[in-house]
Amino acid sequence: MQTIDRAMQVIKVLAKNDTKKWISITELSKECDLPVSTLHRLLQSMKEHGLIQQDPDLKLYSMGNTWLEYGLQMYDTFDFVGLIRPEMEKLMYEVEESVYFSKPIGLESMVVERIDCLNNPIRIYDQLGIRIPLHIGAANKVMLANMPSSETIKMVNTLVQAEEKDSFLQLLSRIRRQGYGASHGEKTLGTSSVAAPIFNHANELLGAISIGYVNFNITEDRQNYLIEKVIEYGLRISNKLGSKI
Repeated sequence: MQTIDRAMQVIKVLAKNDTKKWISITELSKECDLPVSTLHRLLQSMKEHGLIQQDPDLKLYSMGNTWLEYGLQMYDTFDFVGLIRPEMEKLMYEVEESVYFSKPIGLESMVVERIDCLNNPIRIYDQLGIRIPLHIGAANKVMLANMPSSETIKMVNTLVQAEEKDSFLQLLSRIRRQGYGASHGEKTLGTSSVAAPIFNHANELLGAISIGYVNFNITEDRQNYLIEKVIEYGLRISNKLGSKI
């Protein structure tokens, strides 16, 4: 157990310094409060397992590629929909409307999960796997608004007509500030949607959660309630995925 504790001491020192990736054995000895002789044996063992690597010329140490390999394997098996779906179900029961989770794919988005409210006889039905251009709909505009600005501008330049770009970018800026997007009759007449962004553990945009509803005779109070709920659940899901936003 002592060896594992010491190995983790080394890894924490190597991982915590963002500006200095390579560290000498002398510095590690000071940081870990371990004799150089003890540390040297430990480092050799860790190097054999790929937990650390050593620059052959400078004799400095940094984290090994094994951490990246295992991390990517774990990341790849992360079931995001499995984590998101229970929250979508809770939201559906609260608002009694269809709830969607969409992901950006290039210049389009894809609906990857949908929870329908069976108690609502009038509901919107968007097929799973459907692709929608990223400048159309509440969920898509929310995703565009919360991407890195350079990526957003590049997509807007491709998707939006020149004379509409400035006003569209202003709309995205407002969506980002207010934390939600709304659309009315853009894809299907008589329907509306409200959406909020979802972020992952690295605070990167993962997708958007949205509520779709028929807007016939909808009241302002009802619409404000749906906006409030989609924002609340967007934050809840993001927090569940480890986001600090």
